[in-house]
Amino acid sequence: MNIIDLTHTLTSNIPAYDLDCKFELKTLTDYKNCIAPNIFCTQQITMPGGFGTHIDAPAHCIPGARTIDKLEIGELVINCIVINVSNEANEHYKIPPSTVKQFESQHGKIEPNTFVIFYTGWDKHWNAPEKYRNNLLFPSIHEDTAKLLIERGIAGLGTDTLSADSGGKDFPVHRTVLGADKYLVENIANTQKLLPTGFKIFILPAKIKDATEAPVRLIALL
Repeated sequence: MNIIDLTHTLTSNIPAYDLDCKFELKTLTDYKNCIAPNIFCTQQITMPGGFGTHIDAPAHCIPGARTIDKLEIGELVINCIVINVSNEANEHYKIPPSTVKQFESQHGKIEPNTFVIFYTGWDKHWNAPEKYRNNLLFPSIHEDTAKLLIERGIAGLGTDTLSADSGGKDFPVHRTVLGADKYLVENIANTQKLLPTGFKIFILPAKIKDATEAPVRLIALL
């Protein structure tokens, strides 16, 4: 089996939705301040929930909906497909429903309880945070495409950009997907290493009570 890590490393310098991401890894106890043999390093992490490779639970924009701790493992360790739109994608591109239908004509109808990743190629800008953020203009997903995927009964939807919605003013994909009690995963890394079909994905967020977002360790098993 081939294991692919789809997770970006968290640092204070990576792209963030807000200009000031407020990420901090602070050392509370350092080795040099300990008395041997009891030597430890303890740390404190400060960060937004939706930072780096992360998951949005339905409660992220739907009042009273499920939070991170309410998502079931059976929804998070599942079959996955990748729809490649990297040849067409640009900062104004919205993935149309026809792209999904074209994929299905080649690979068959998307089965229920599948995690769907759109590979736009935008992660090539990850190491240039200003370009990756691009004033919140990046490839995104059309609302009708999200509705079509919800009709297919998907478990969740993922992208290799900051958000499934671009522009920062209206969030129809969030409302559609999260409103259907599904989830979103954003800032996915290494999607170009994946096959279109035939593999499982492990979406493993920190299980935080009442959290609407959380960082994830995202792993594909080919």
